[in-house]
Amino acid sequence: MSRVYVGLSGGVDSAVAAAHLCEAGHDVTGVFIKIWQPEFVECTWREDRLDAMRVAAVLGIAFREIDLSAEYKRAVIDSMIHQYRNGVTPNPDVLCNREIKFGPFLSWALSEGAEYIATGHYTRRHEADGEFGLLRATDVSKDQTYFLHMLDQEMLAHTLFPLGELTKQEVRSRAAELRLPVAQKPDSQGLCFVGDIEIGEFLGRFIALEPGAVLDMSGRTIGEHRGAALYTTGQRHGFHVGVSAPHYIVHIDTQSNTITVTTDIADIKRGSVKLYEVHSISKRPLPLRLSAQPRYHAQLIDARLDTGSETRVHFDEPQLVSPGQSVVLYDGDLCLGGGEVSREAHLSSHA
Repeated sequence: MSRVYVGLSGGVDSAVAAAHLCEAGHDVTGVFIKIWQPEFVECTWREDRLDAMRVAAVLGIAFREIDLSAEYKRAVIDSMIHQYRNGVTPNPDVLCNREIKFGPFLSWALSEGAEYIATGHYTRRHEADGEFGLLRATDVSKDQTYFLHMLDQEMLAHTLFPLGELTKQEVRSRAAELRLPVAQKPDSQGLCFVGDIEIGEFLGRFIALEPGAVLDMSGRTIGEHRGAALYTTGQRHGFHVGVSAPHYIVHIDTQSNTITVTTDIADIKRGSVKLYEVHSISKRPLPLRLSAQPRYHAQLIDARLDTGSETRVHFDEPQLVSPGQSVVLYDGDLCLGGGEVSREAHLSSHA
């Protein structure tokens, strides 16, 4: 069997992933990845590390840790703040996977003699015709291929996903059967390991936020907001317009510190969007007809891909999209890759 380094986060998913690998006969080492946490957030990493150590002890596996806090601060946090400052809503979980777990952690594990790393993600690794791919999890409600669409062949060749065939309920039950100390531990709701903090409070520590004008579609001031960098396209809360009708953010301008809102949700939906940093998991070209997921938890929608002078995805039905977020592409359950929505989605008219 193989030597596998499992990223033990201190949560139930990674704990059960490690248990399954042990039961399959692999030589398993649990690894706690220490990442950067701001000093103004209640420290959670020590508690999480202790939980990870307890899991390793119960399973009887070796335990190690790696400090990637500097890499995380630079590749994830600094990038995220830069995007928010420019009126773009980033996807830190995608960055965290690409730049930390399947970047420095994978490289370090292989250098230490591991053949594979493993995580508690809900996805299935697929191999066919000499290539690796990602399949949506059996439990579609927990599927995390959306956050893993930037992985490449080399990463997948050295990664195992033991939870891909399980439901969350089955994972909880298995943890209880094994008497793992994290069996009833709530899932983390924080910002990709940073902690349980409201995004506005977090950004306020790094970006100068001042109240600004809320504009209607004609450019008339109809209310006030807390700071343009705090908002995302489609949002309908957190600003004041003085009337009871729901308003949706259609445009964010951090330079003028204004947001533009509409009462017609059709104004914020797009028939097509330009993608940049487009990534294909396979070495083969992306198909022209496929399915697209324009945001996490969104339903898959039939779409057409245009790969001419620019990459553009045309949805069969207009969709709510946010610049900086990912549009992930699929062929059935097979995740093909994806790209980030261009900032032009703020500016273009309804397509």
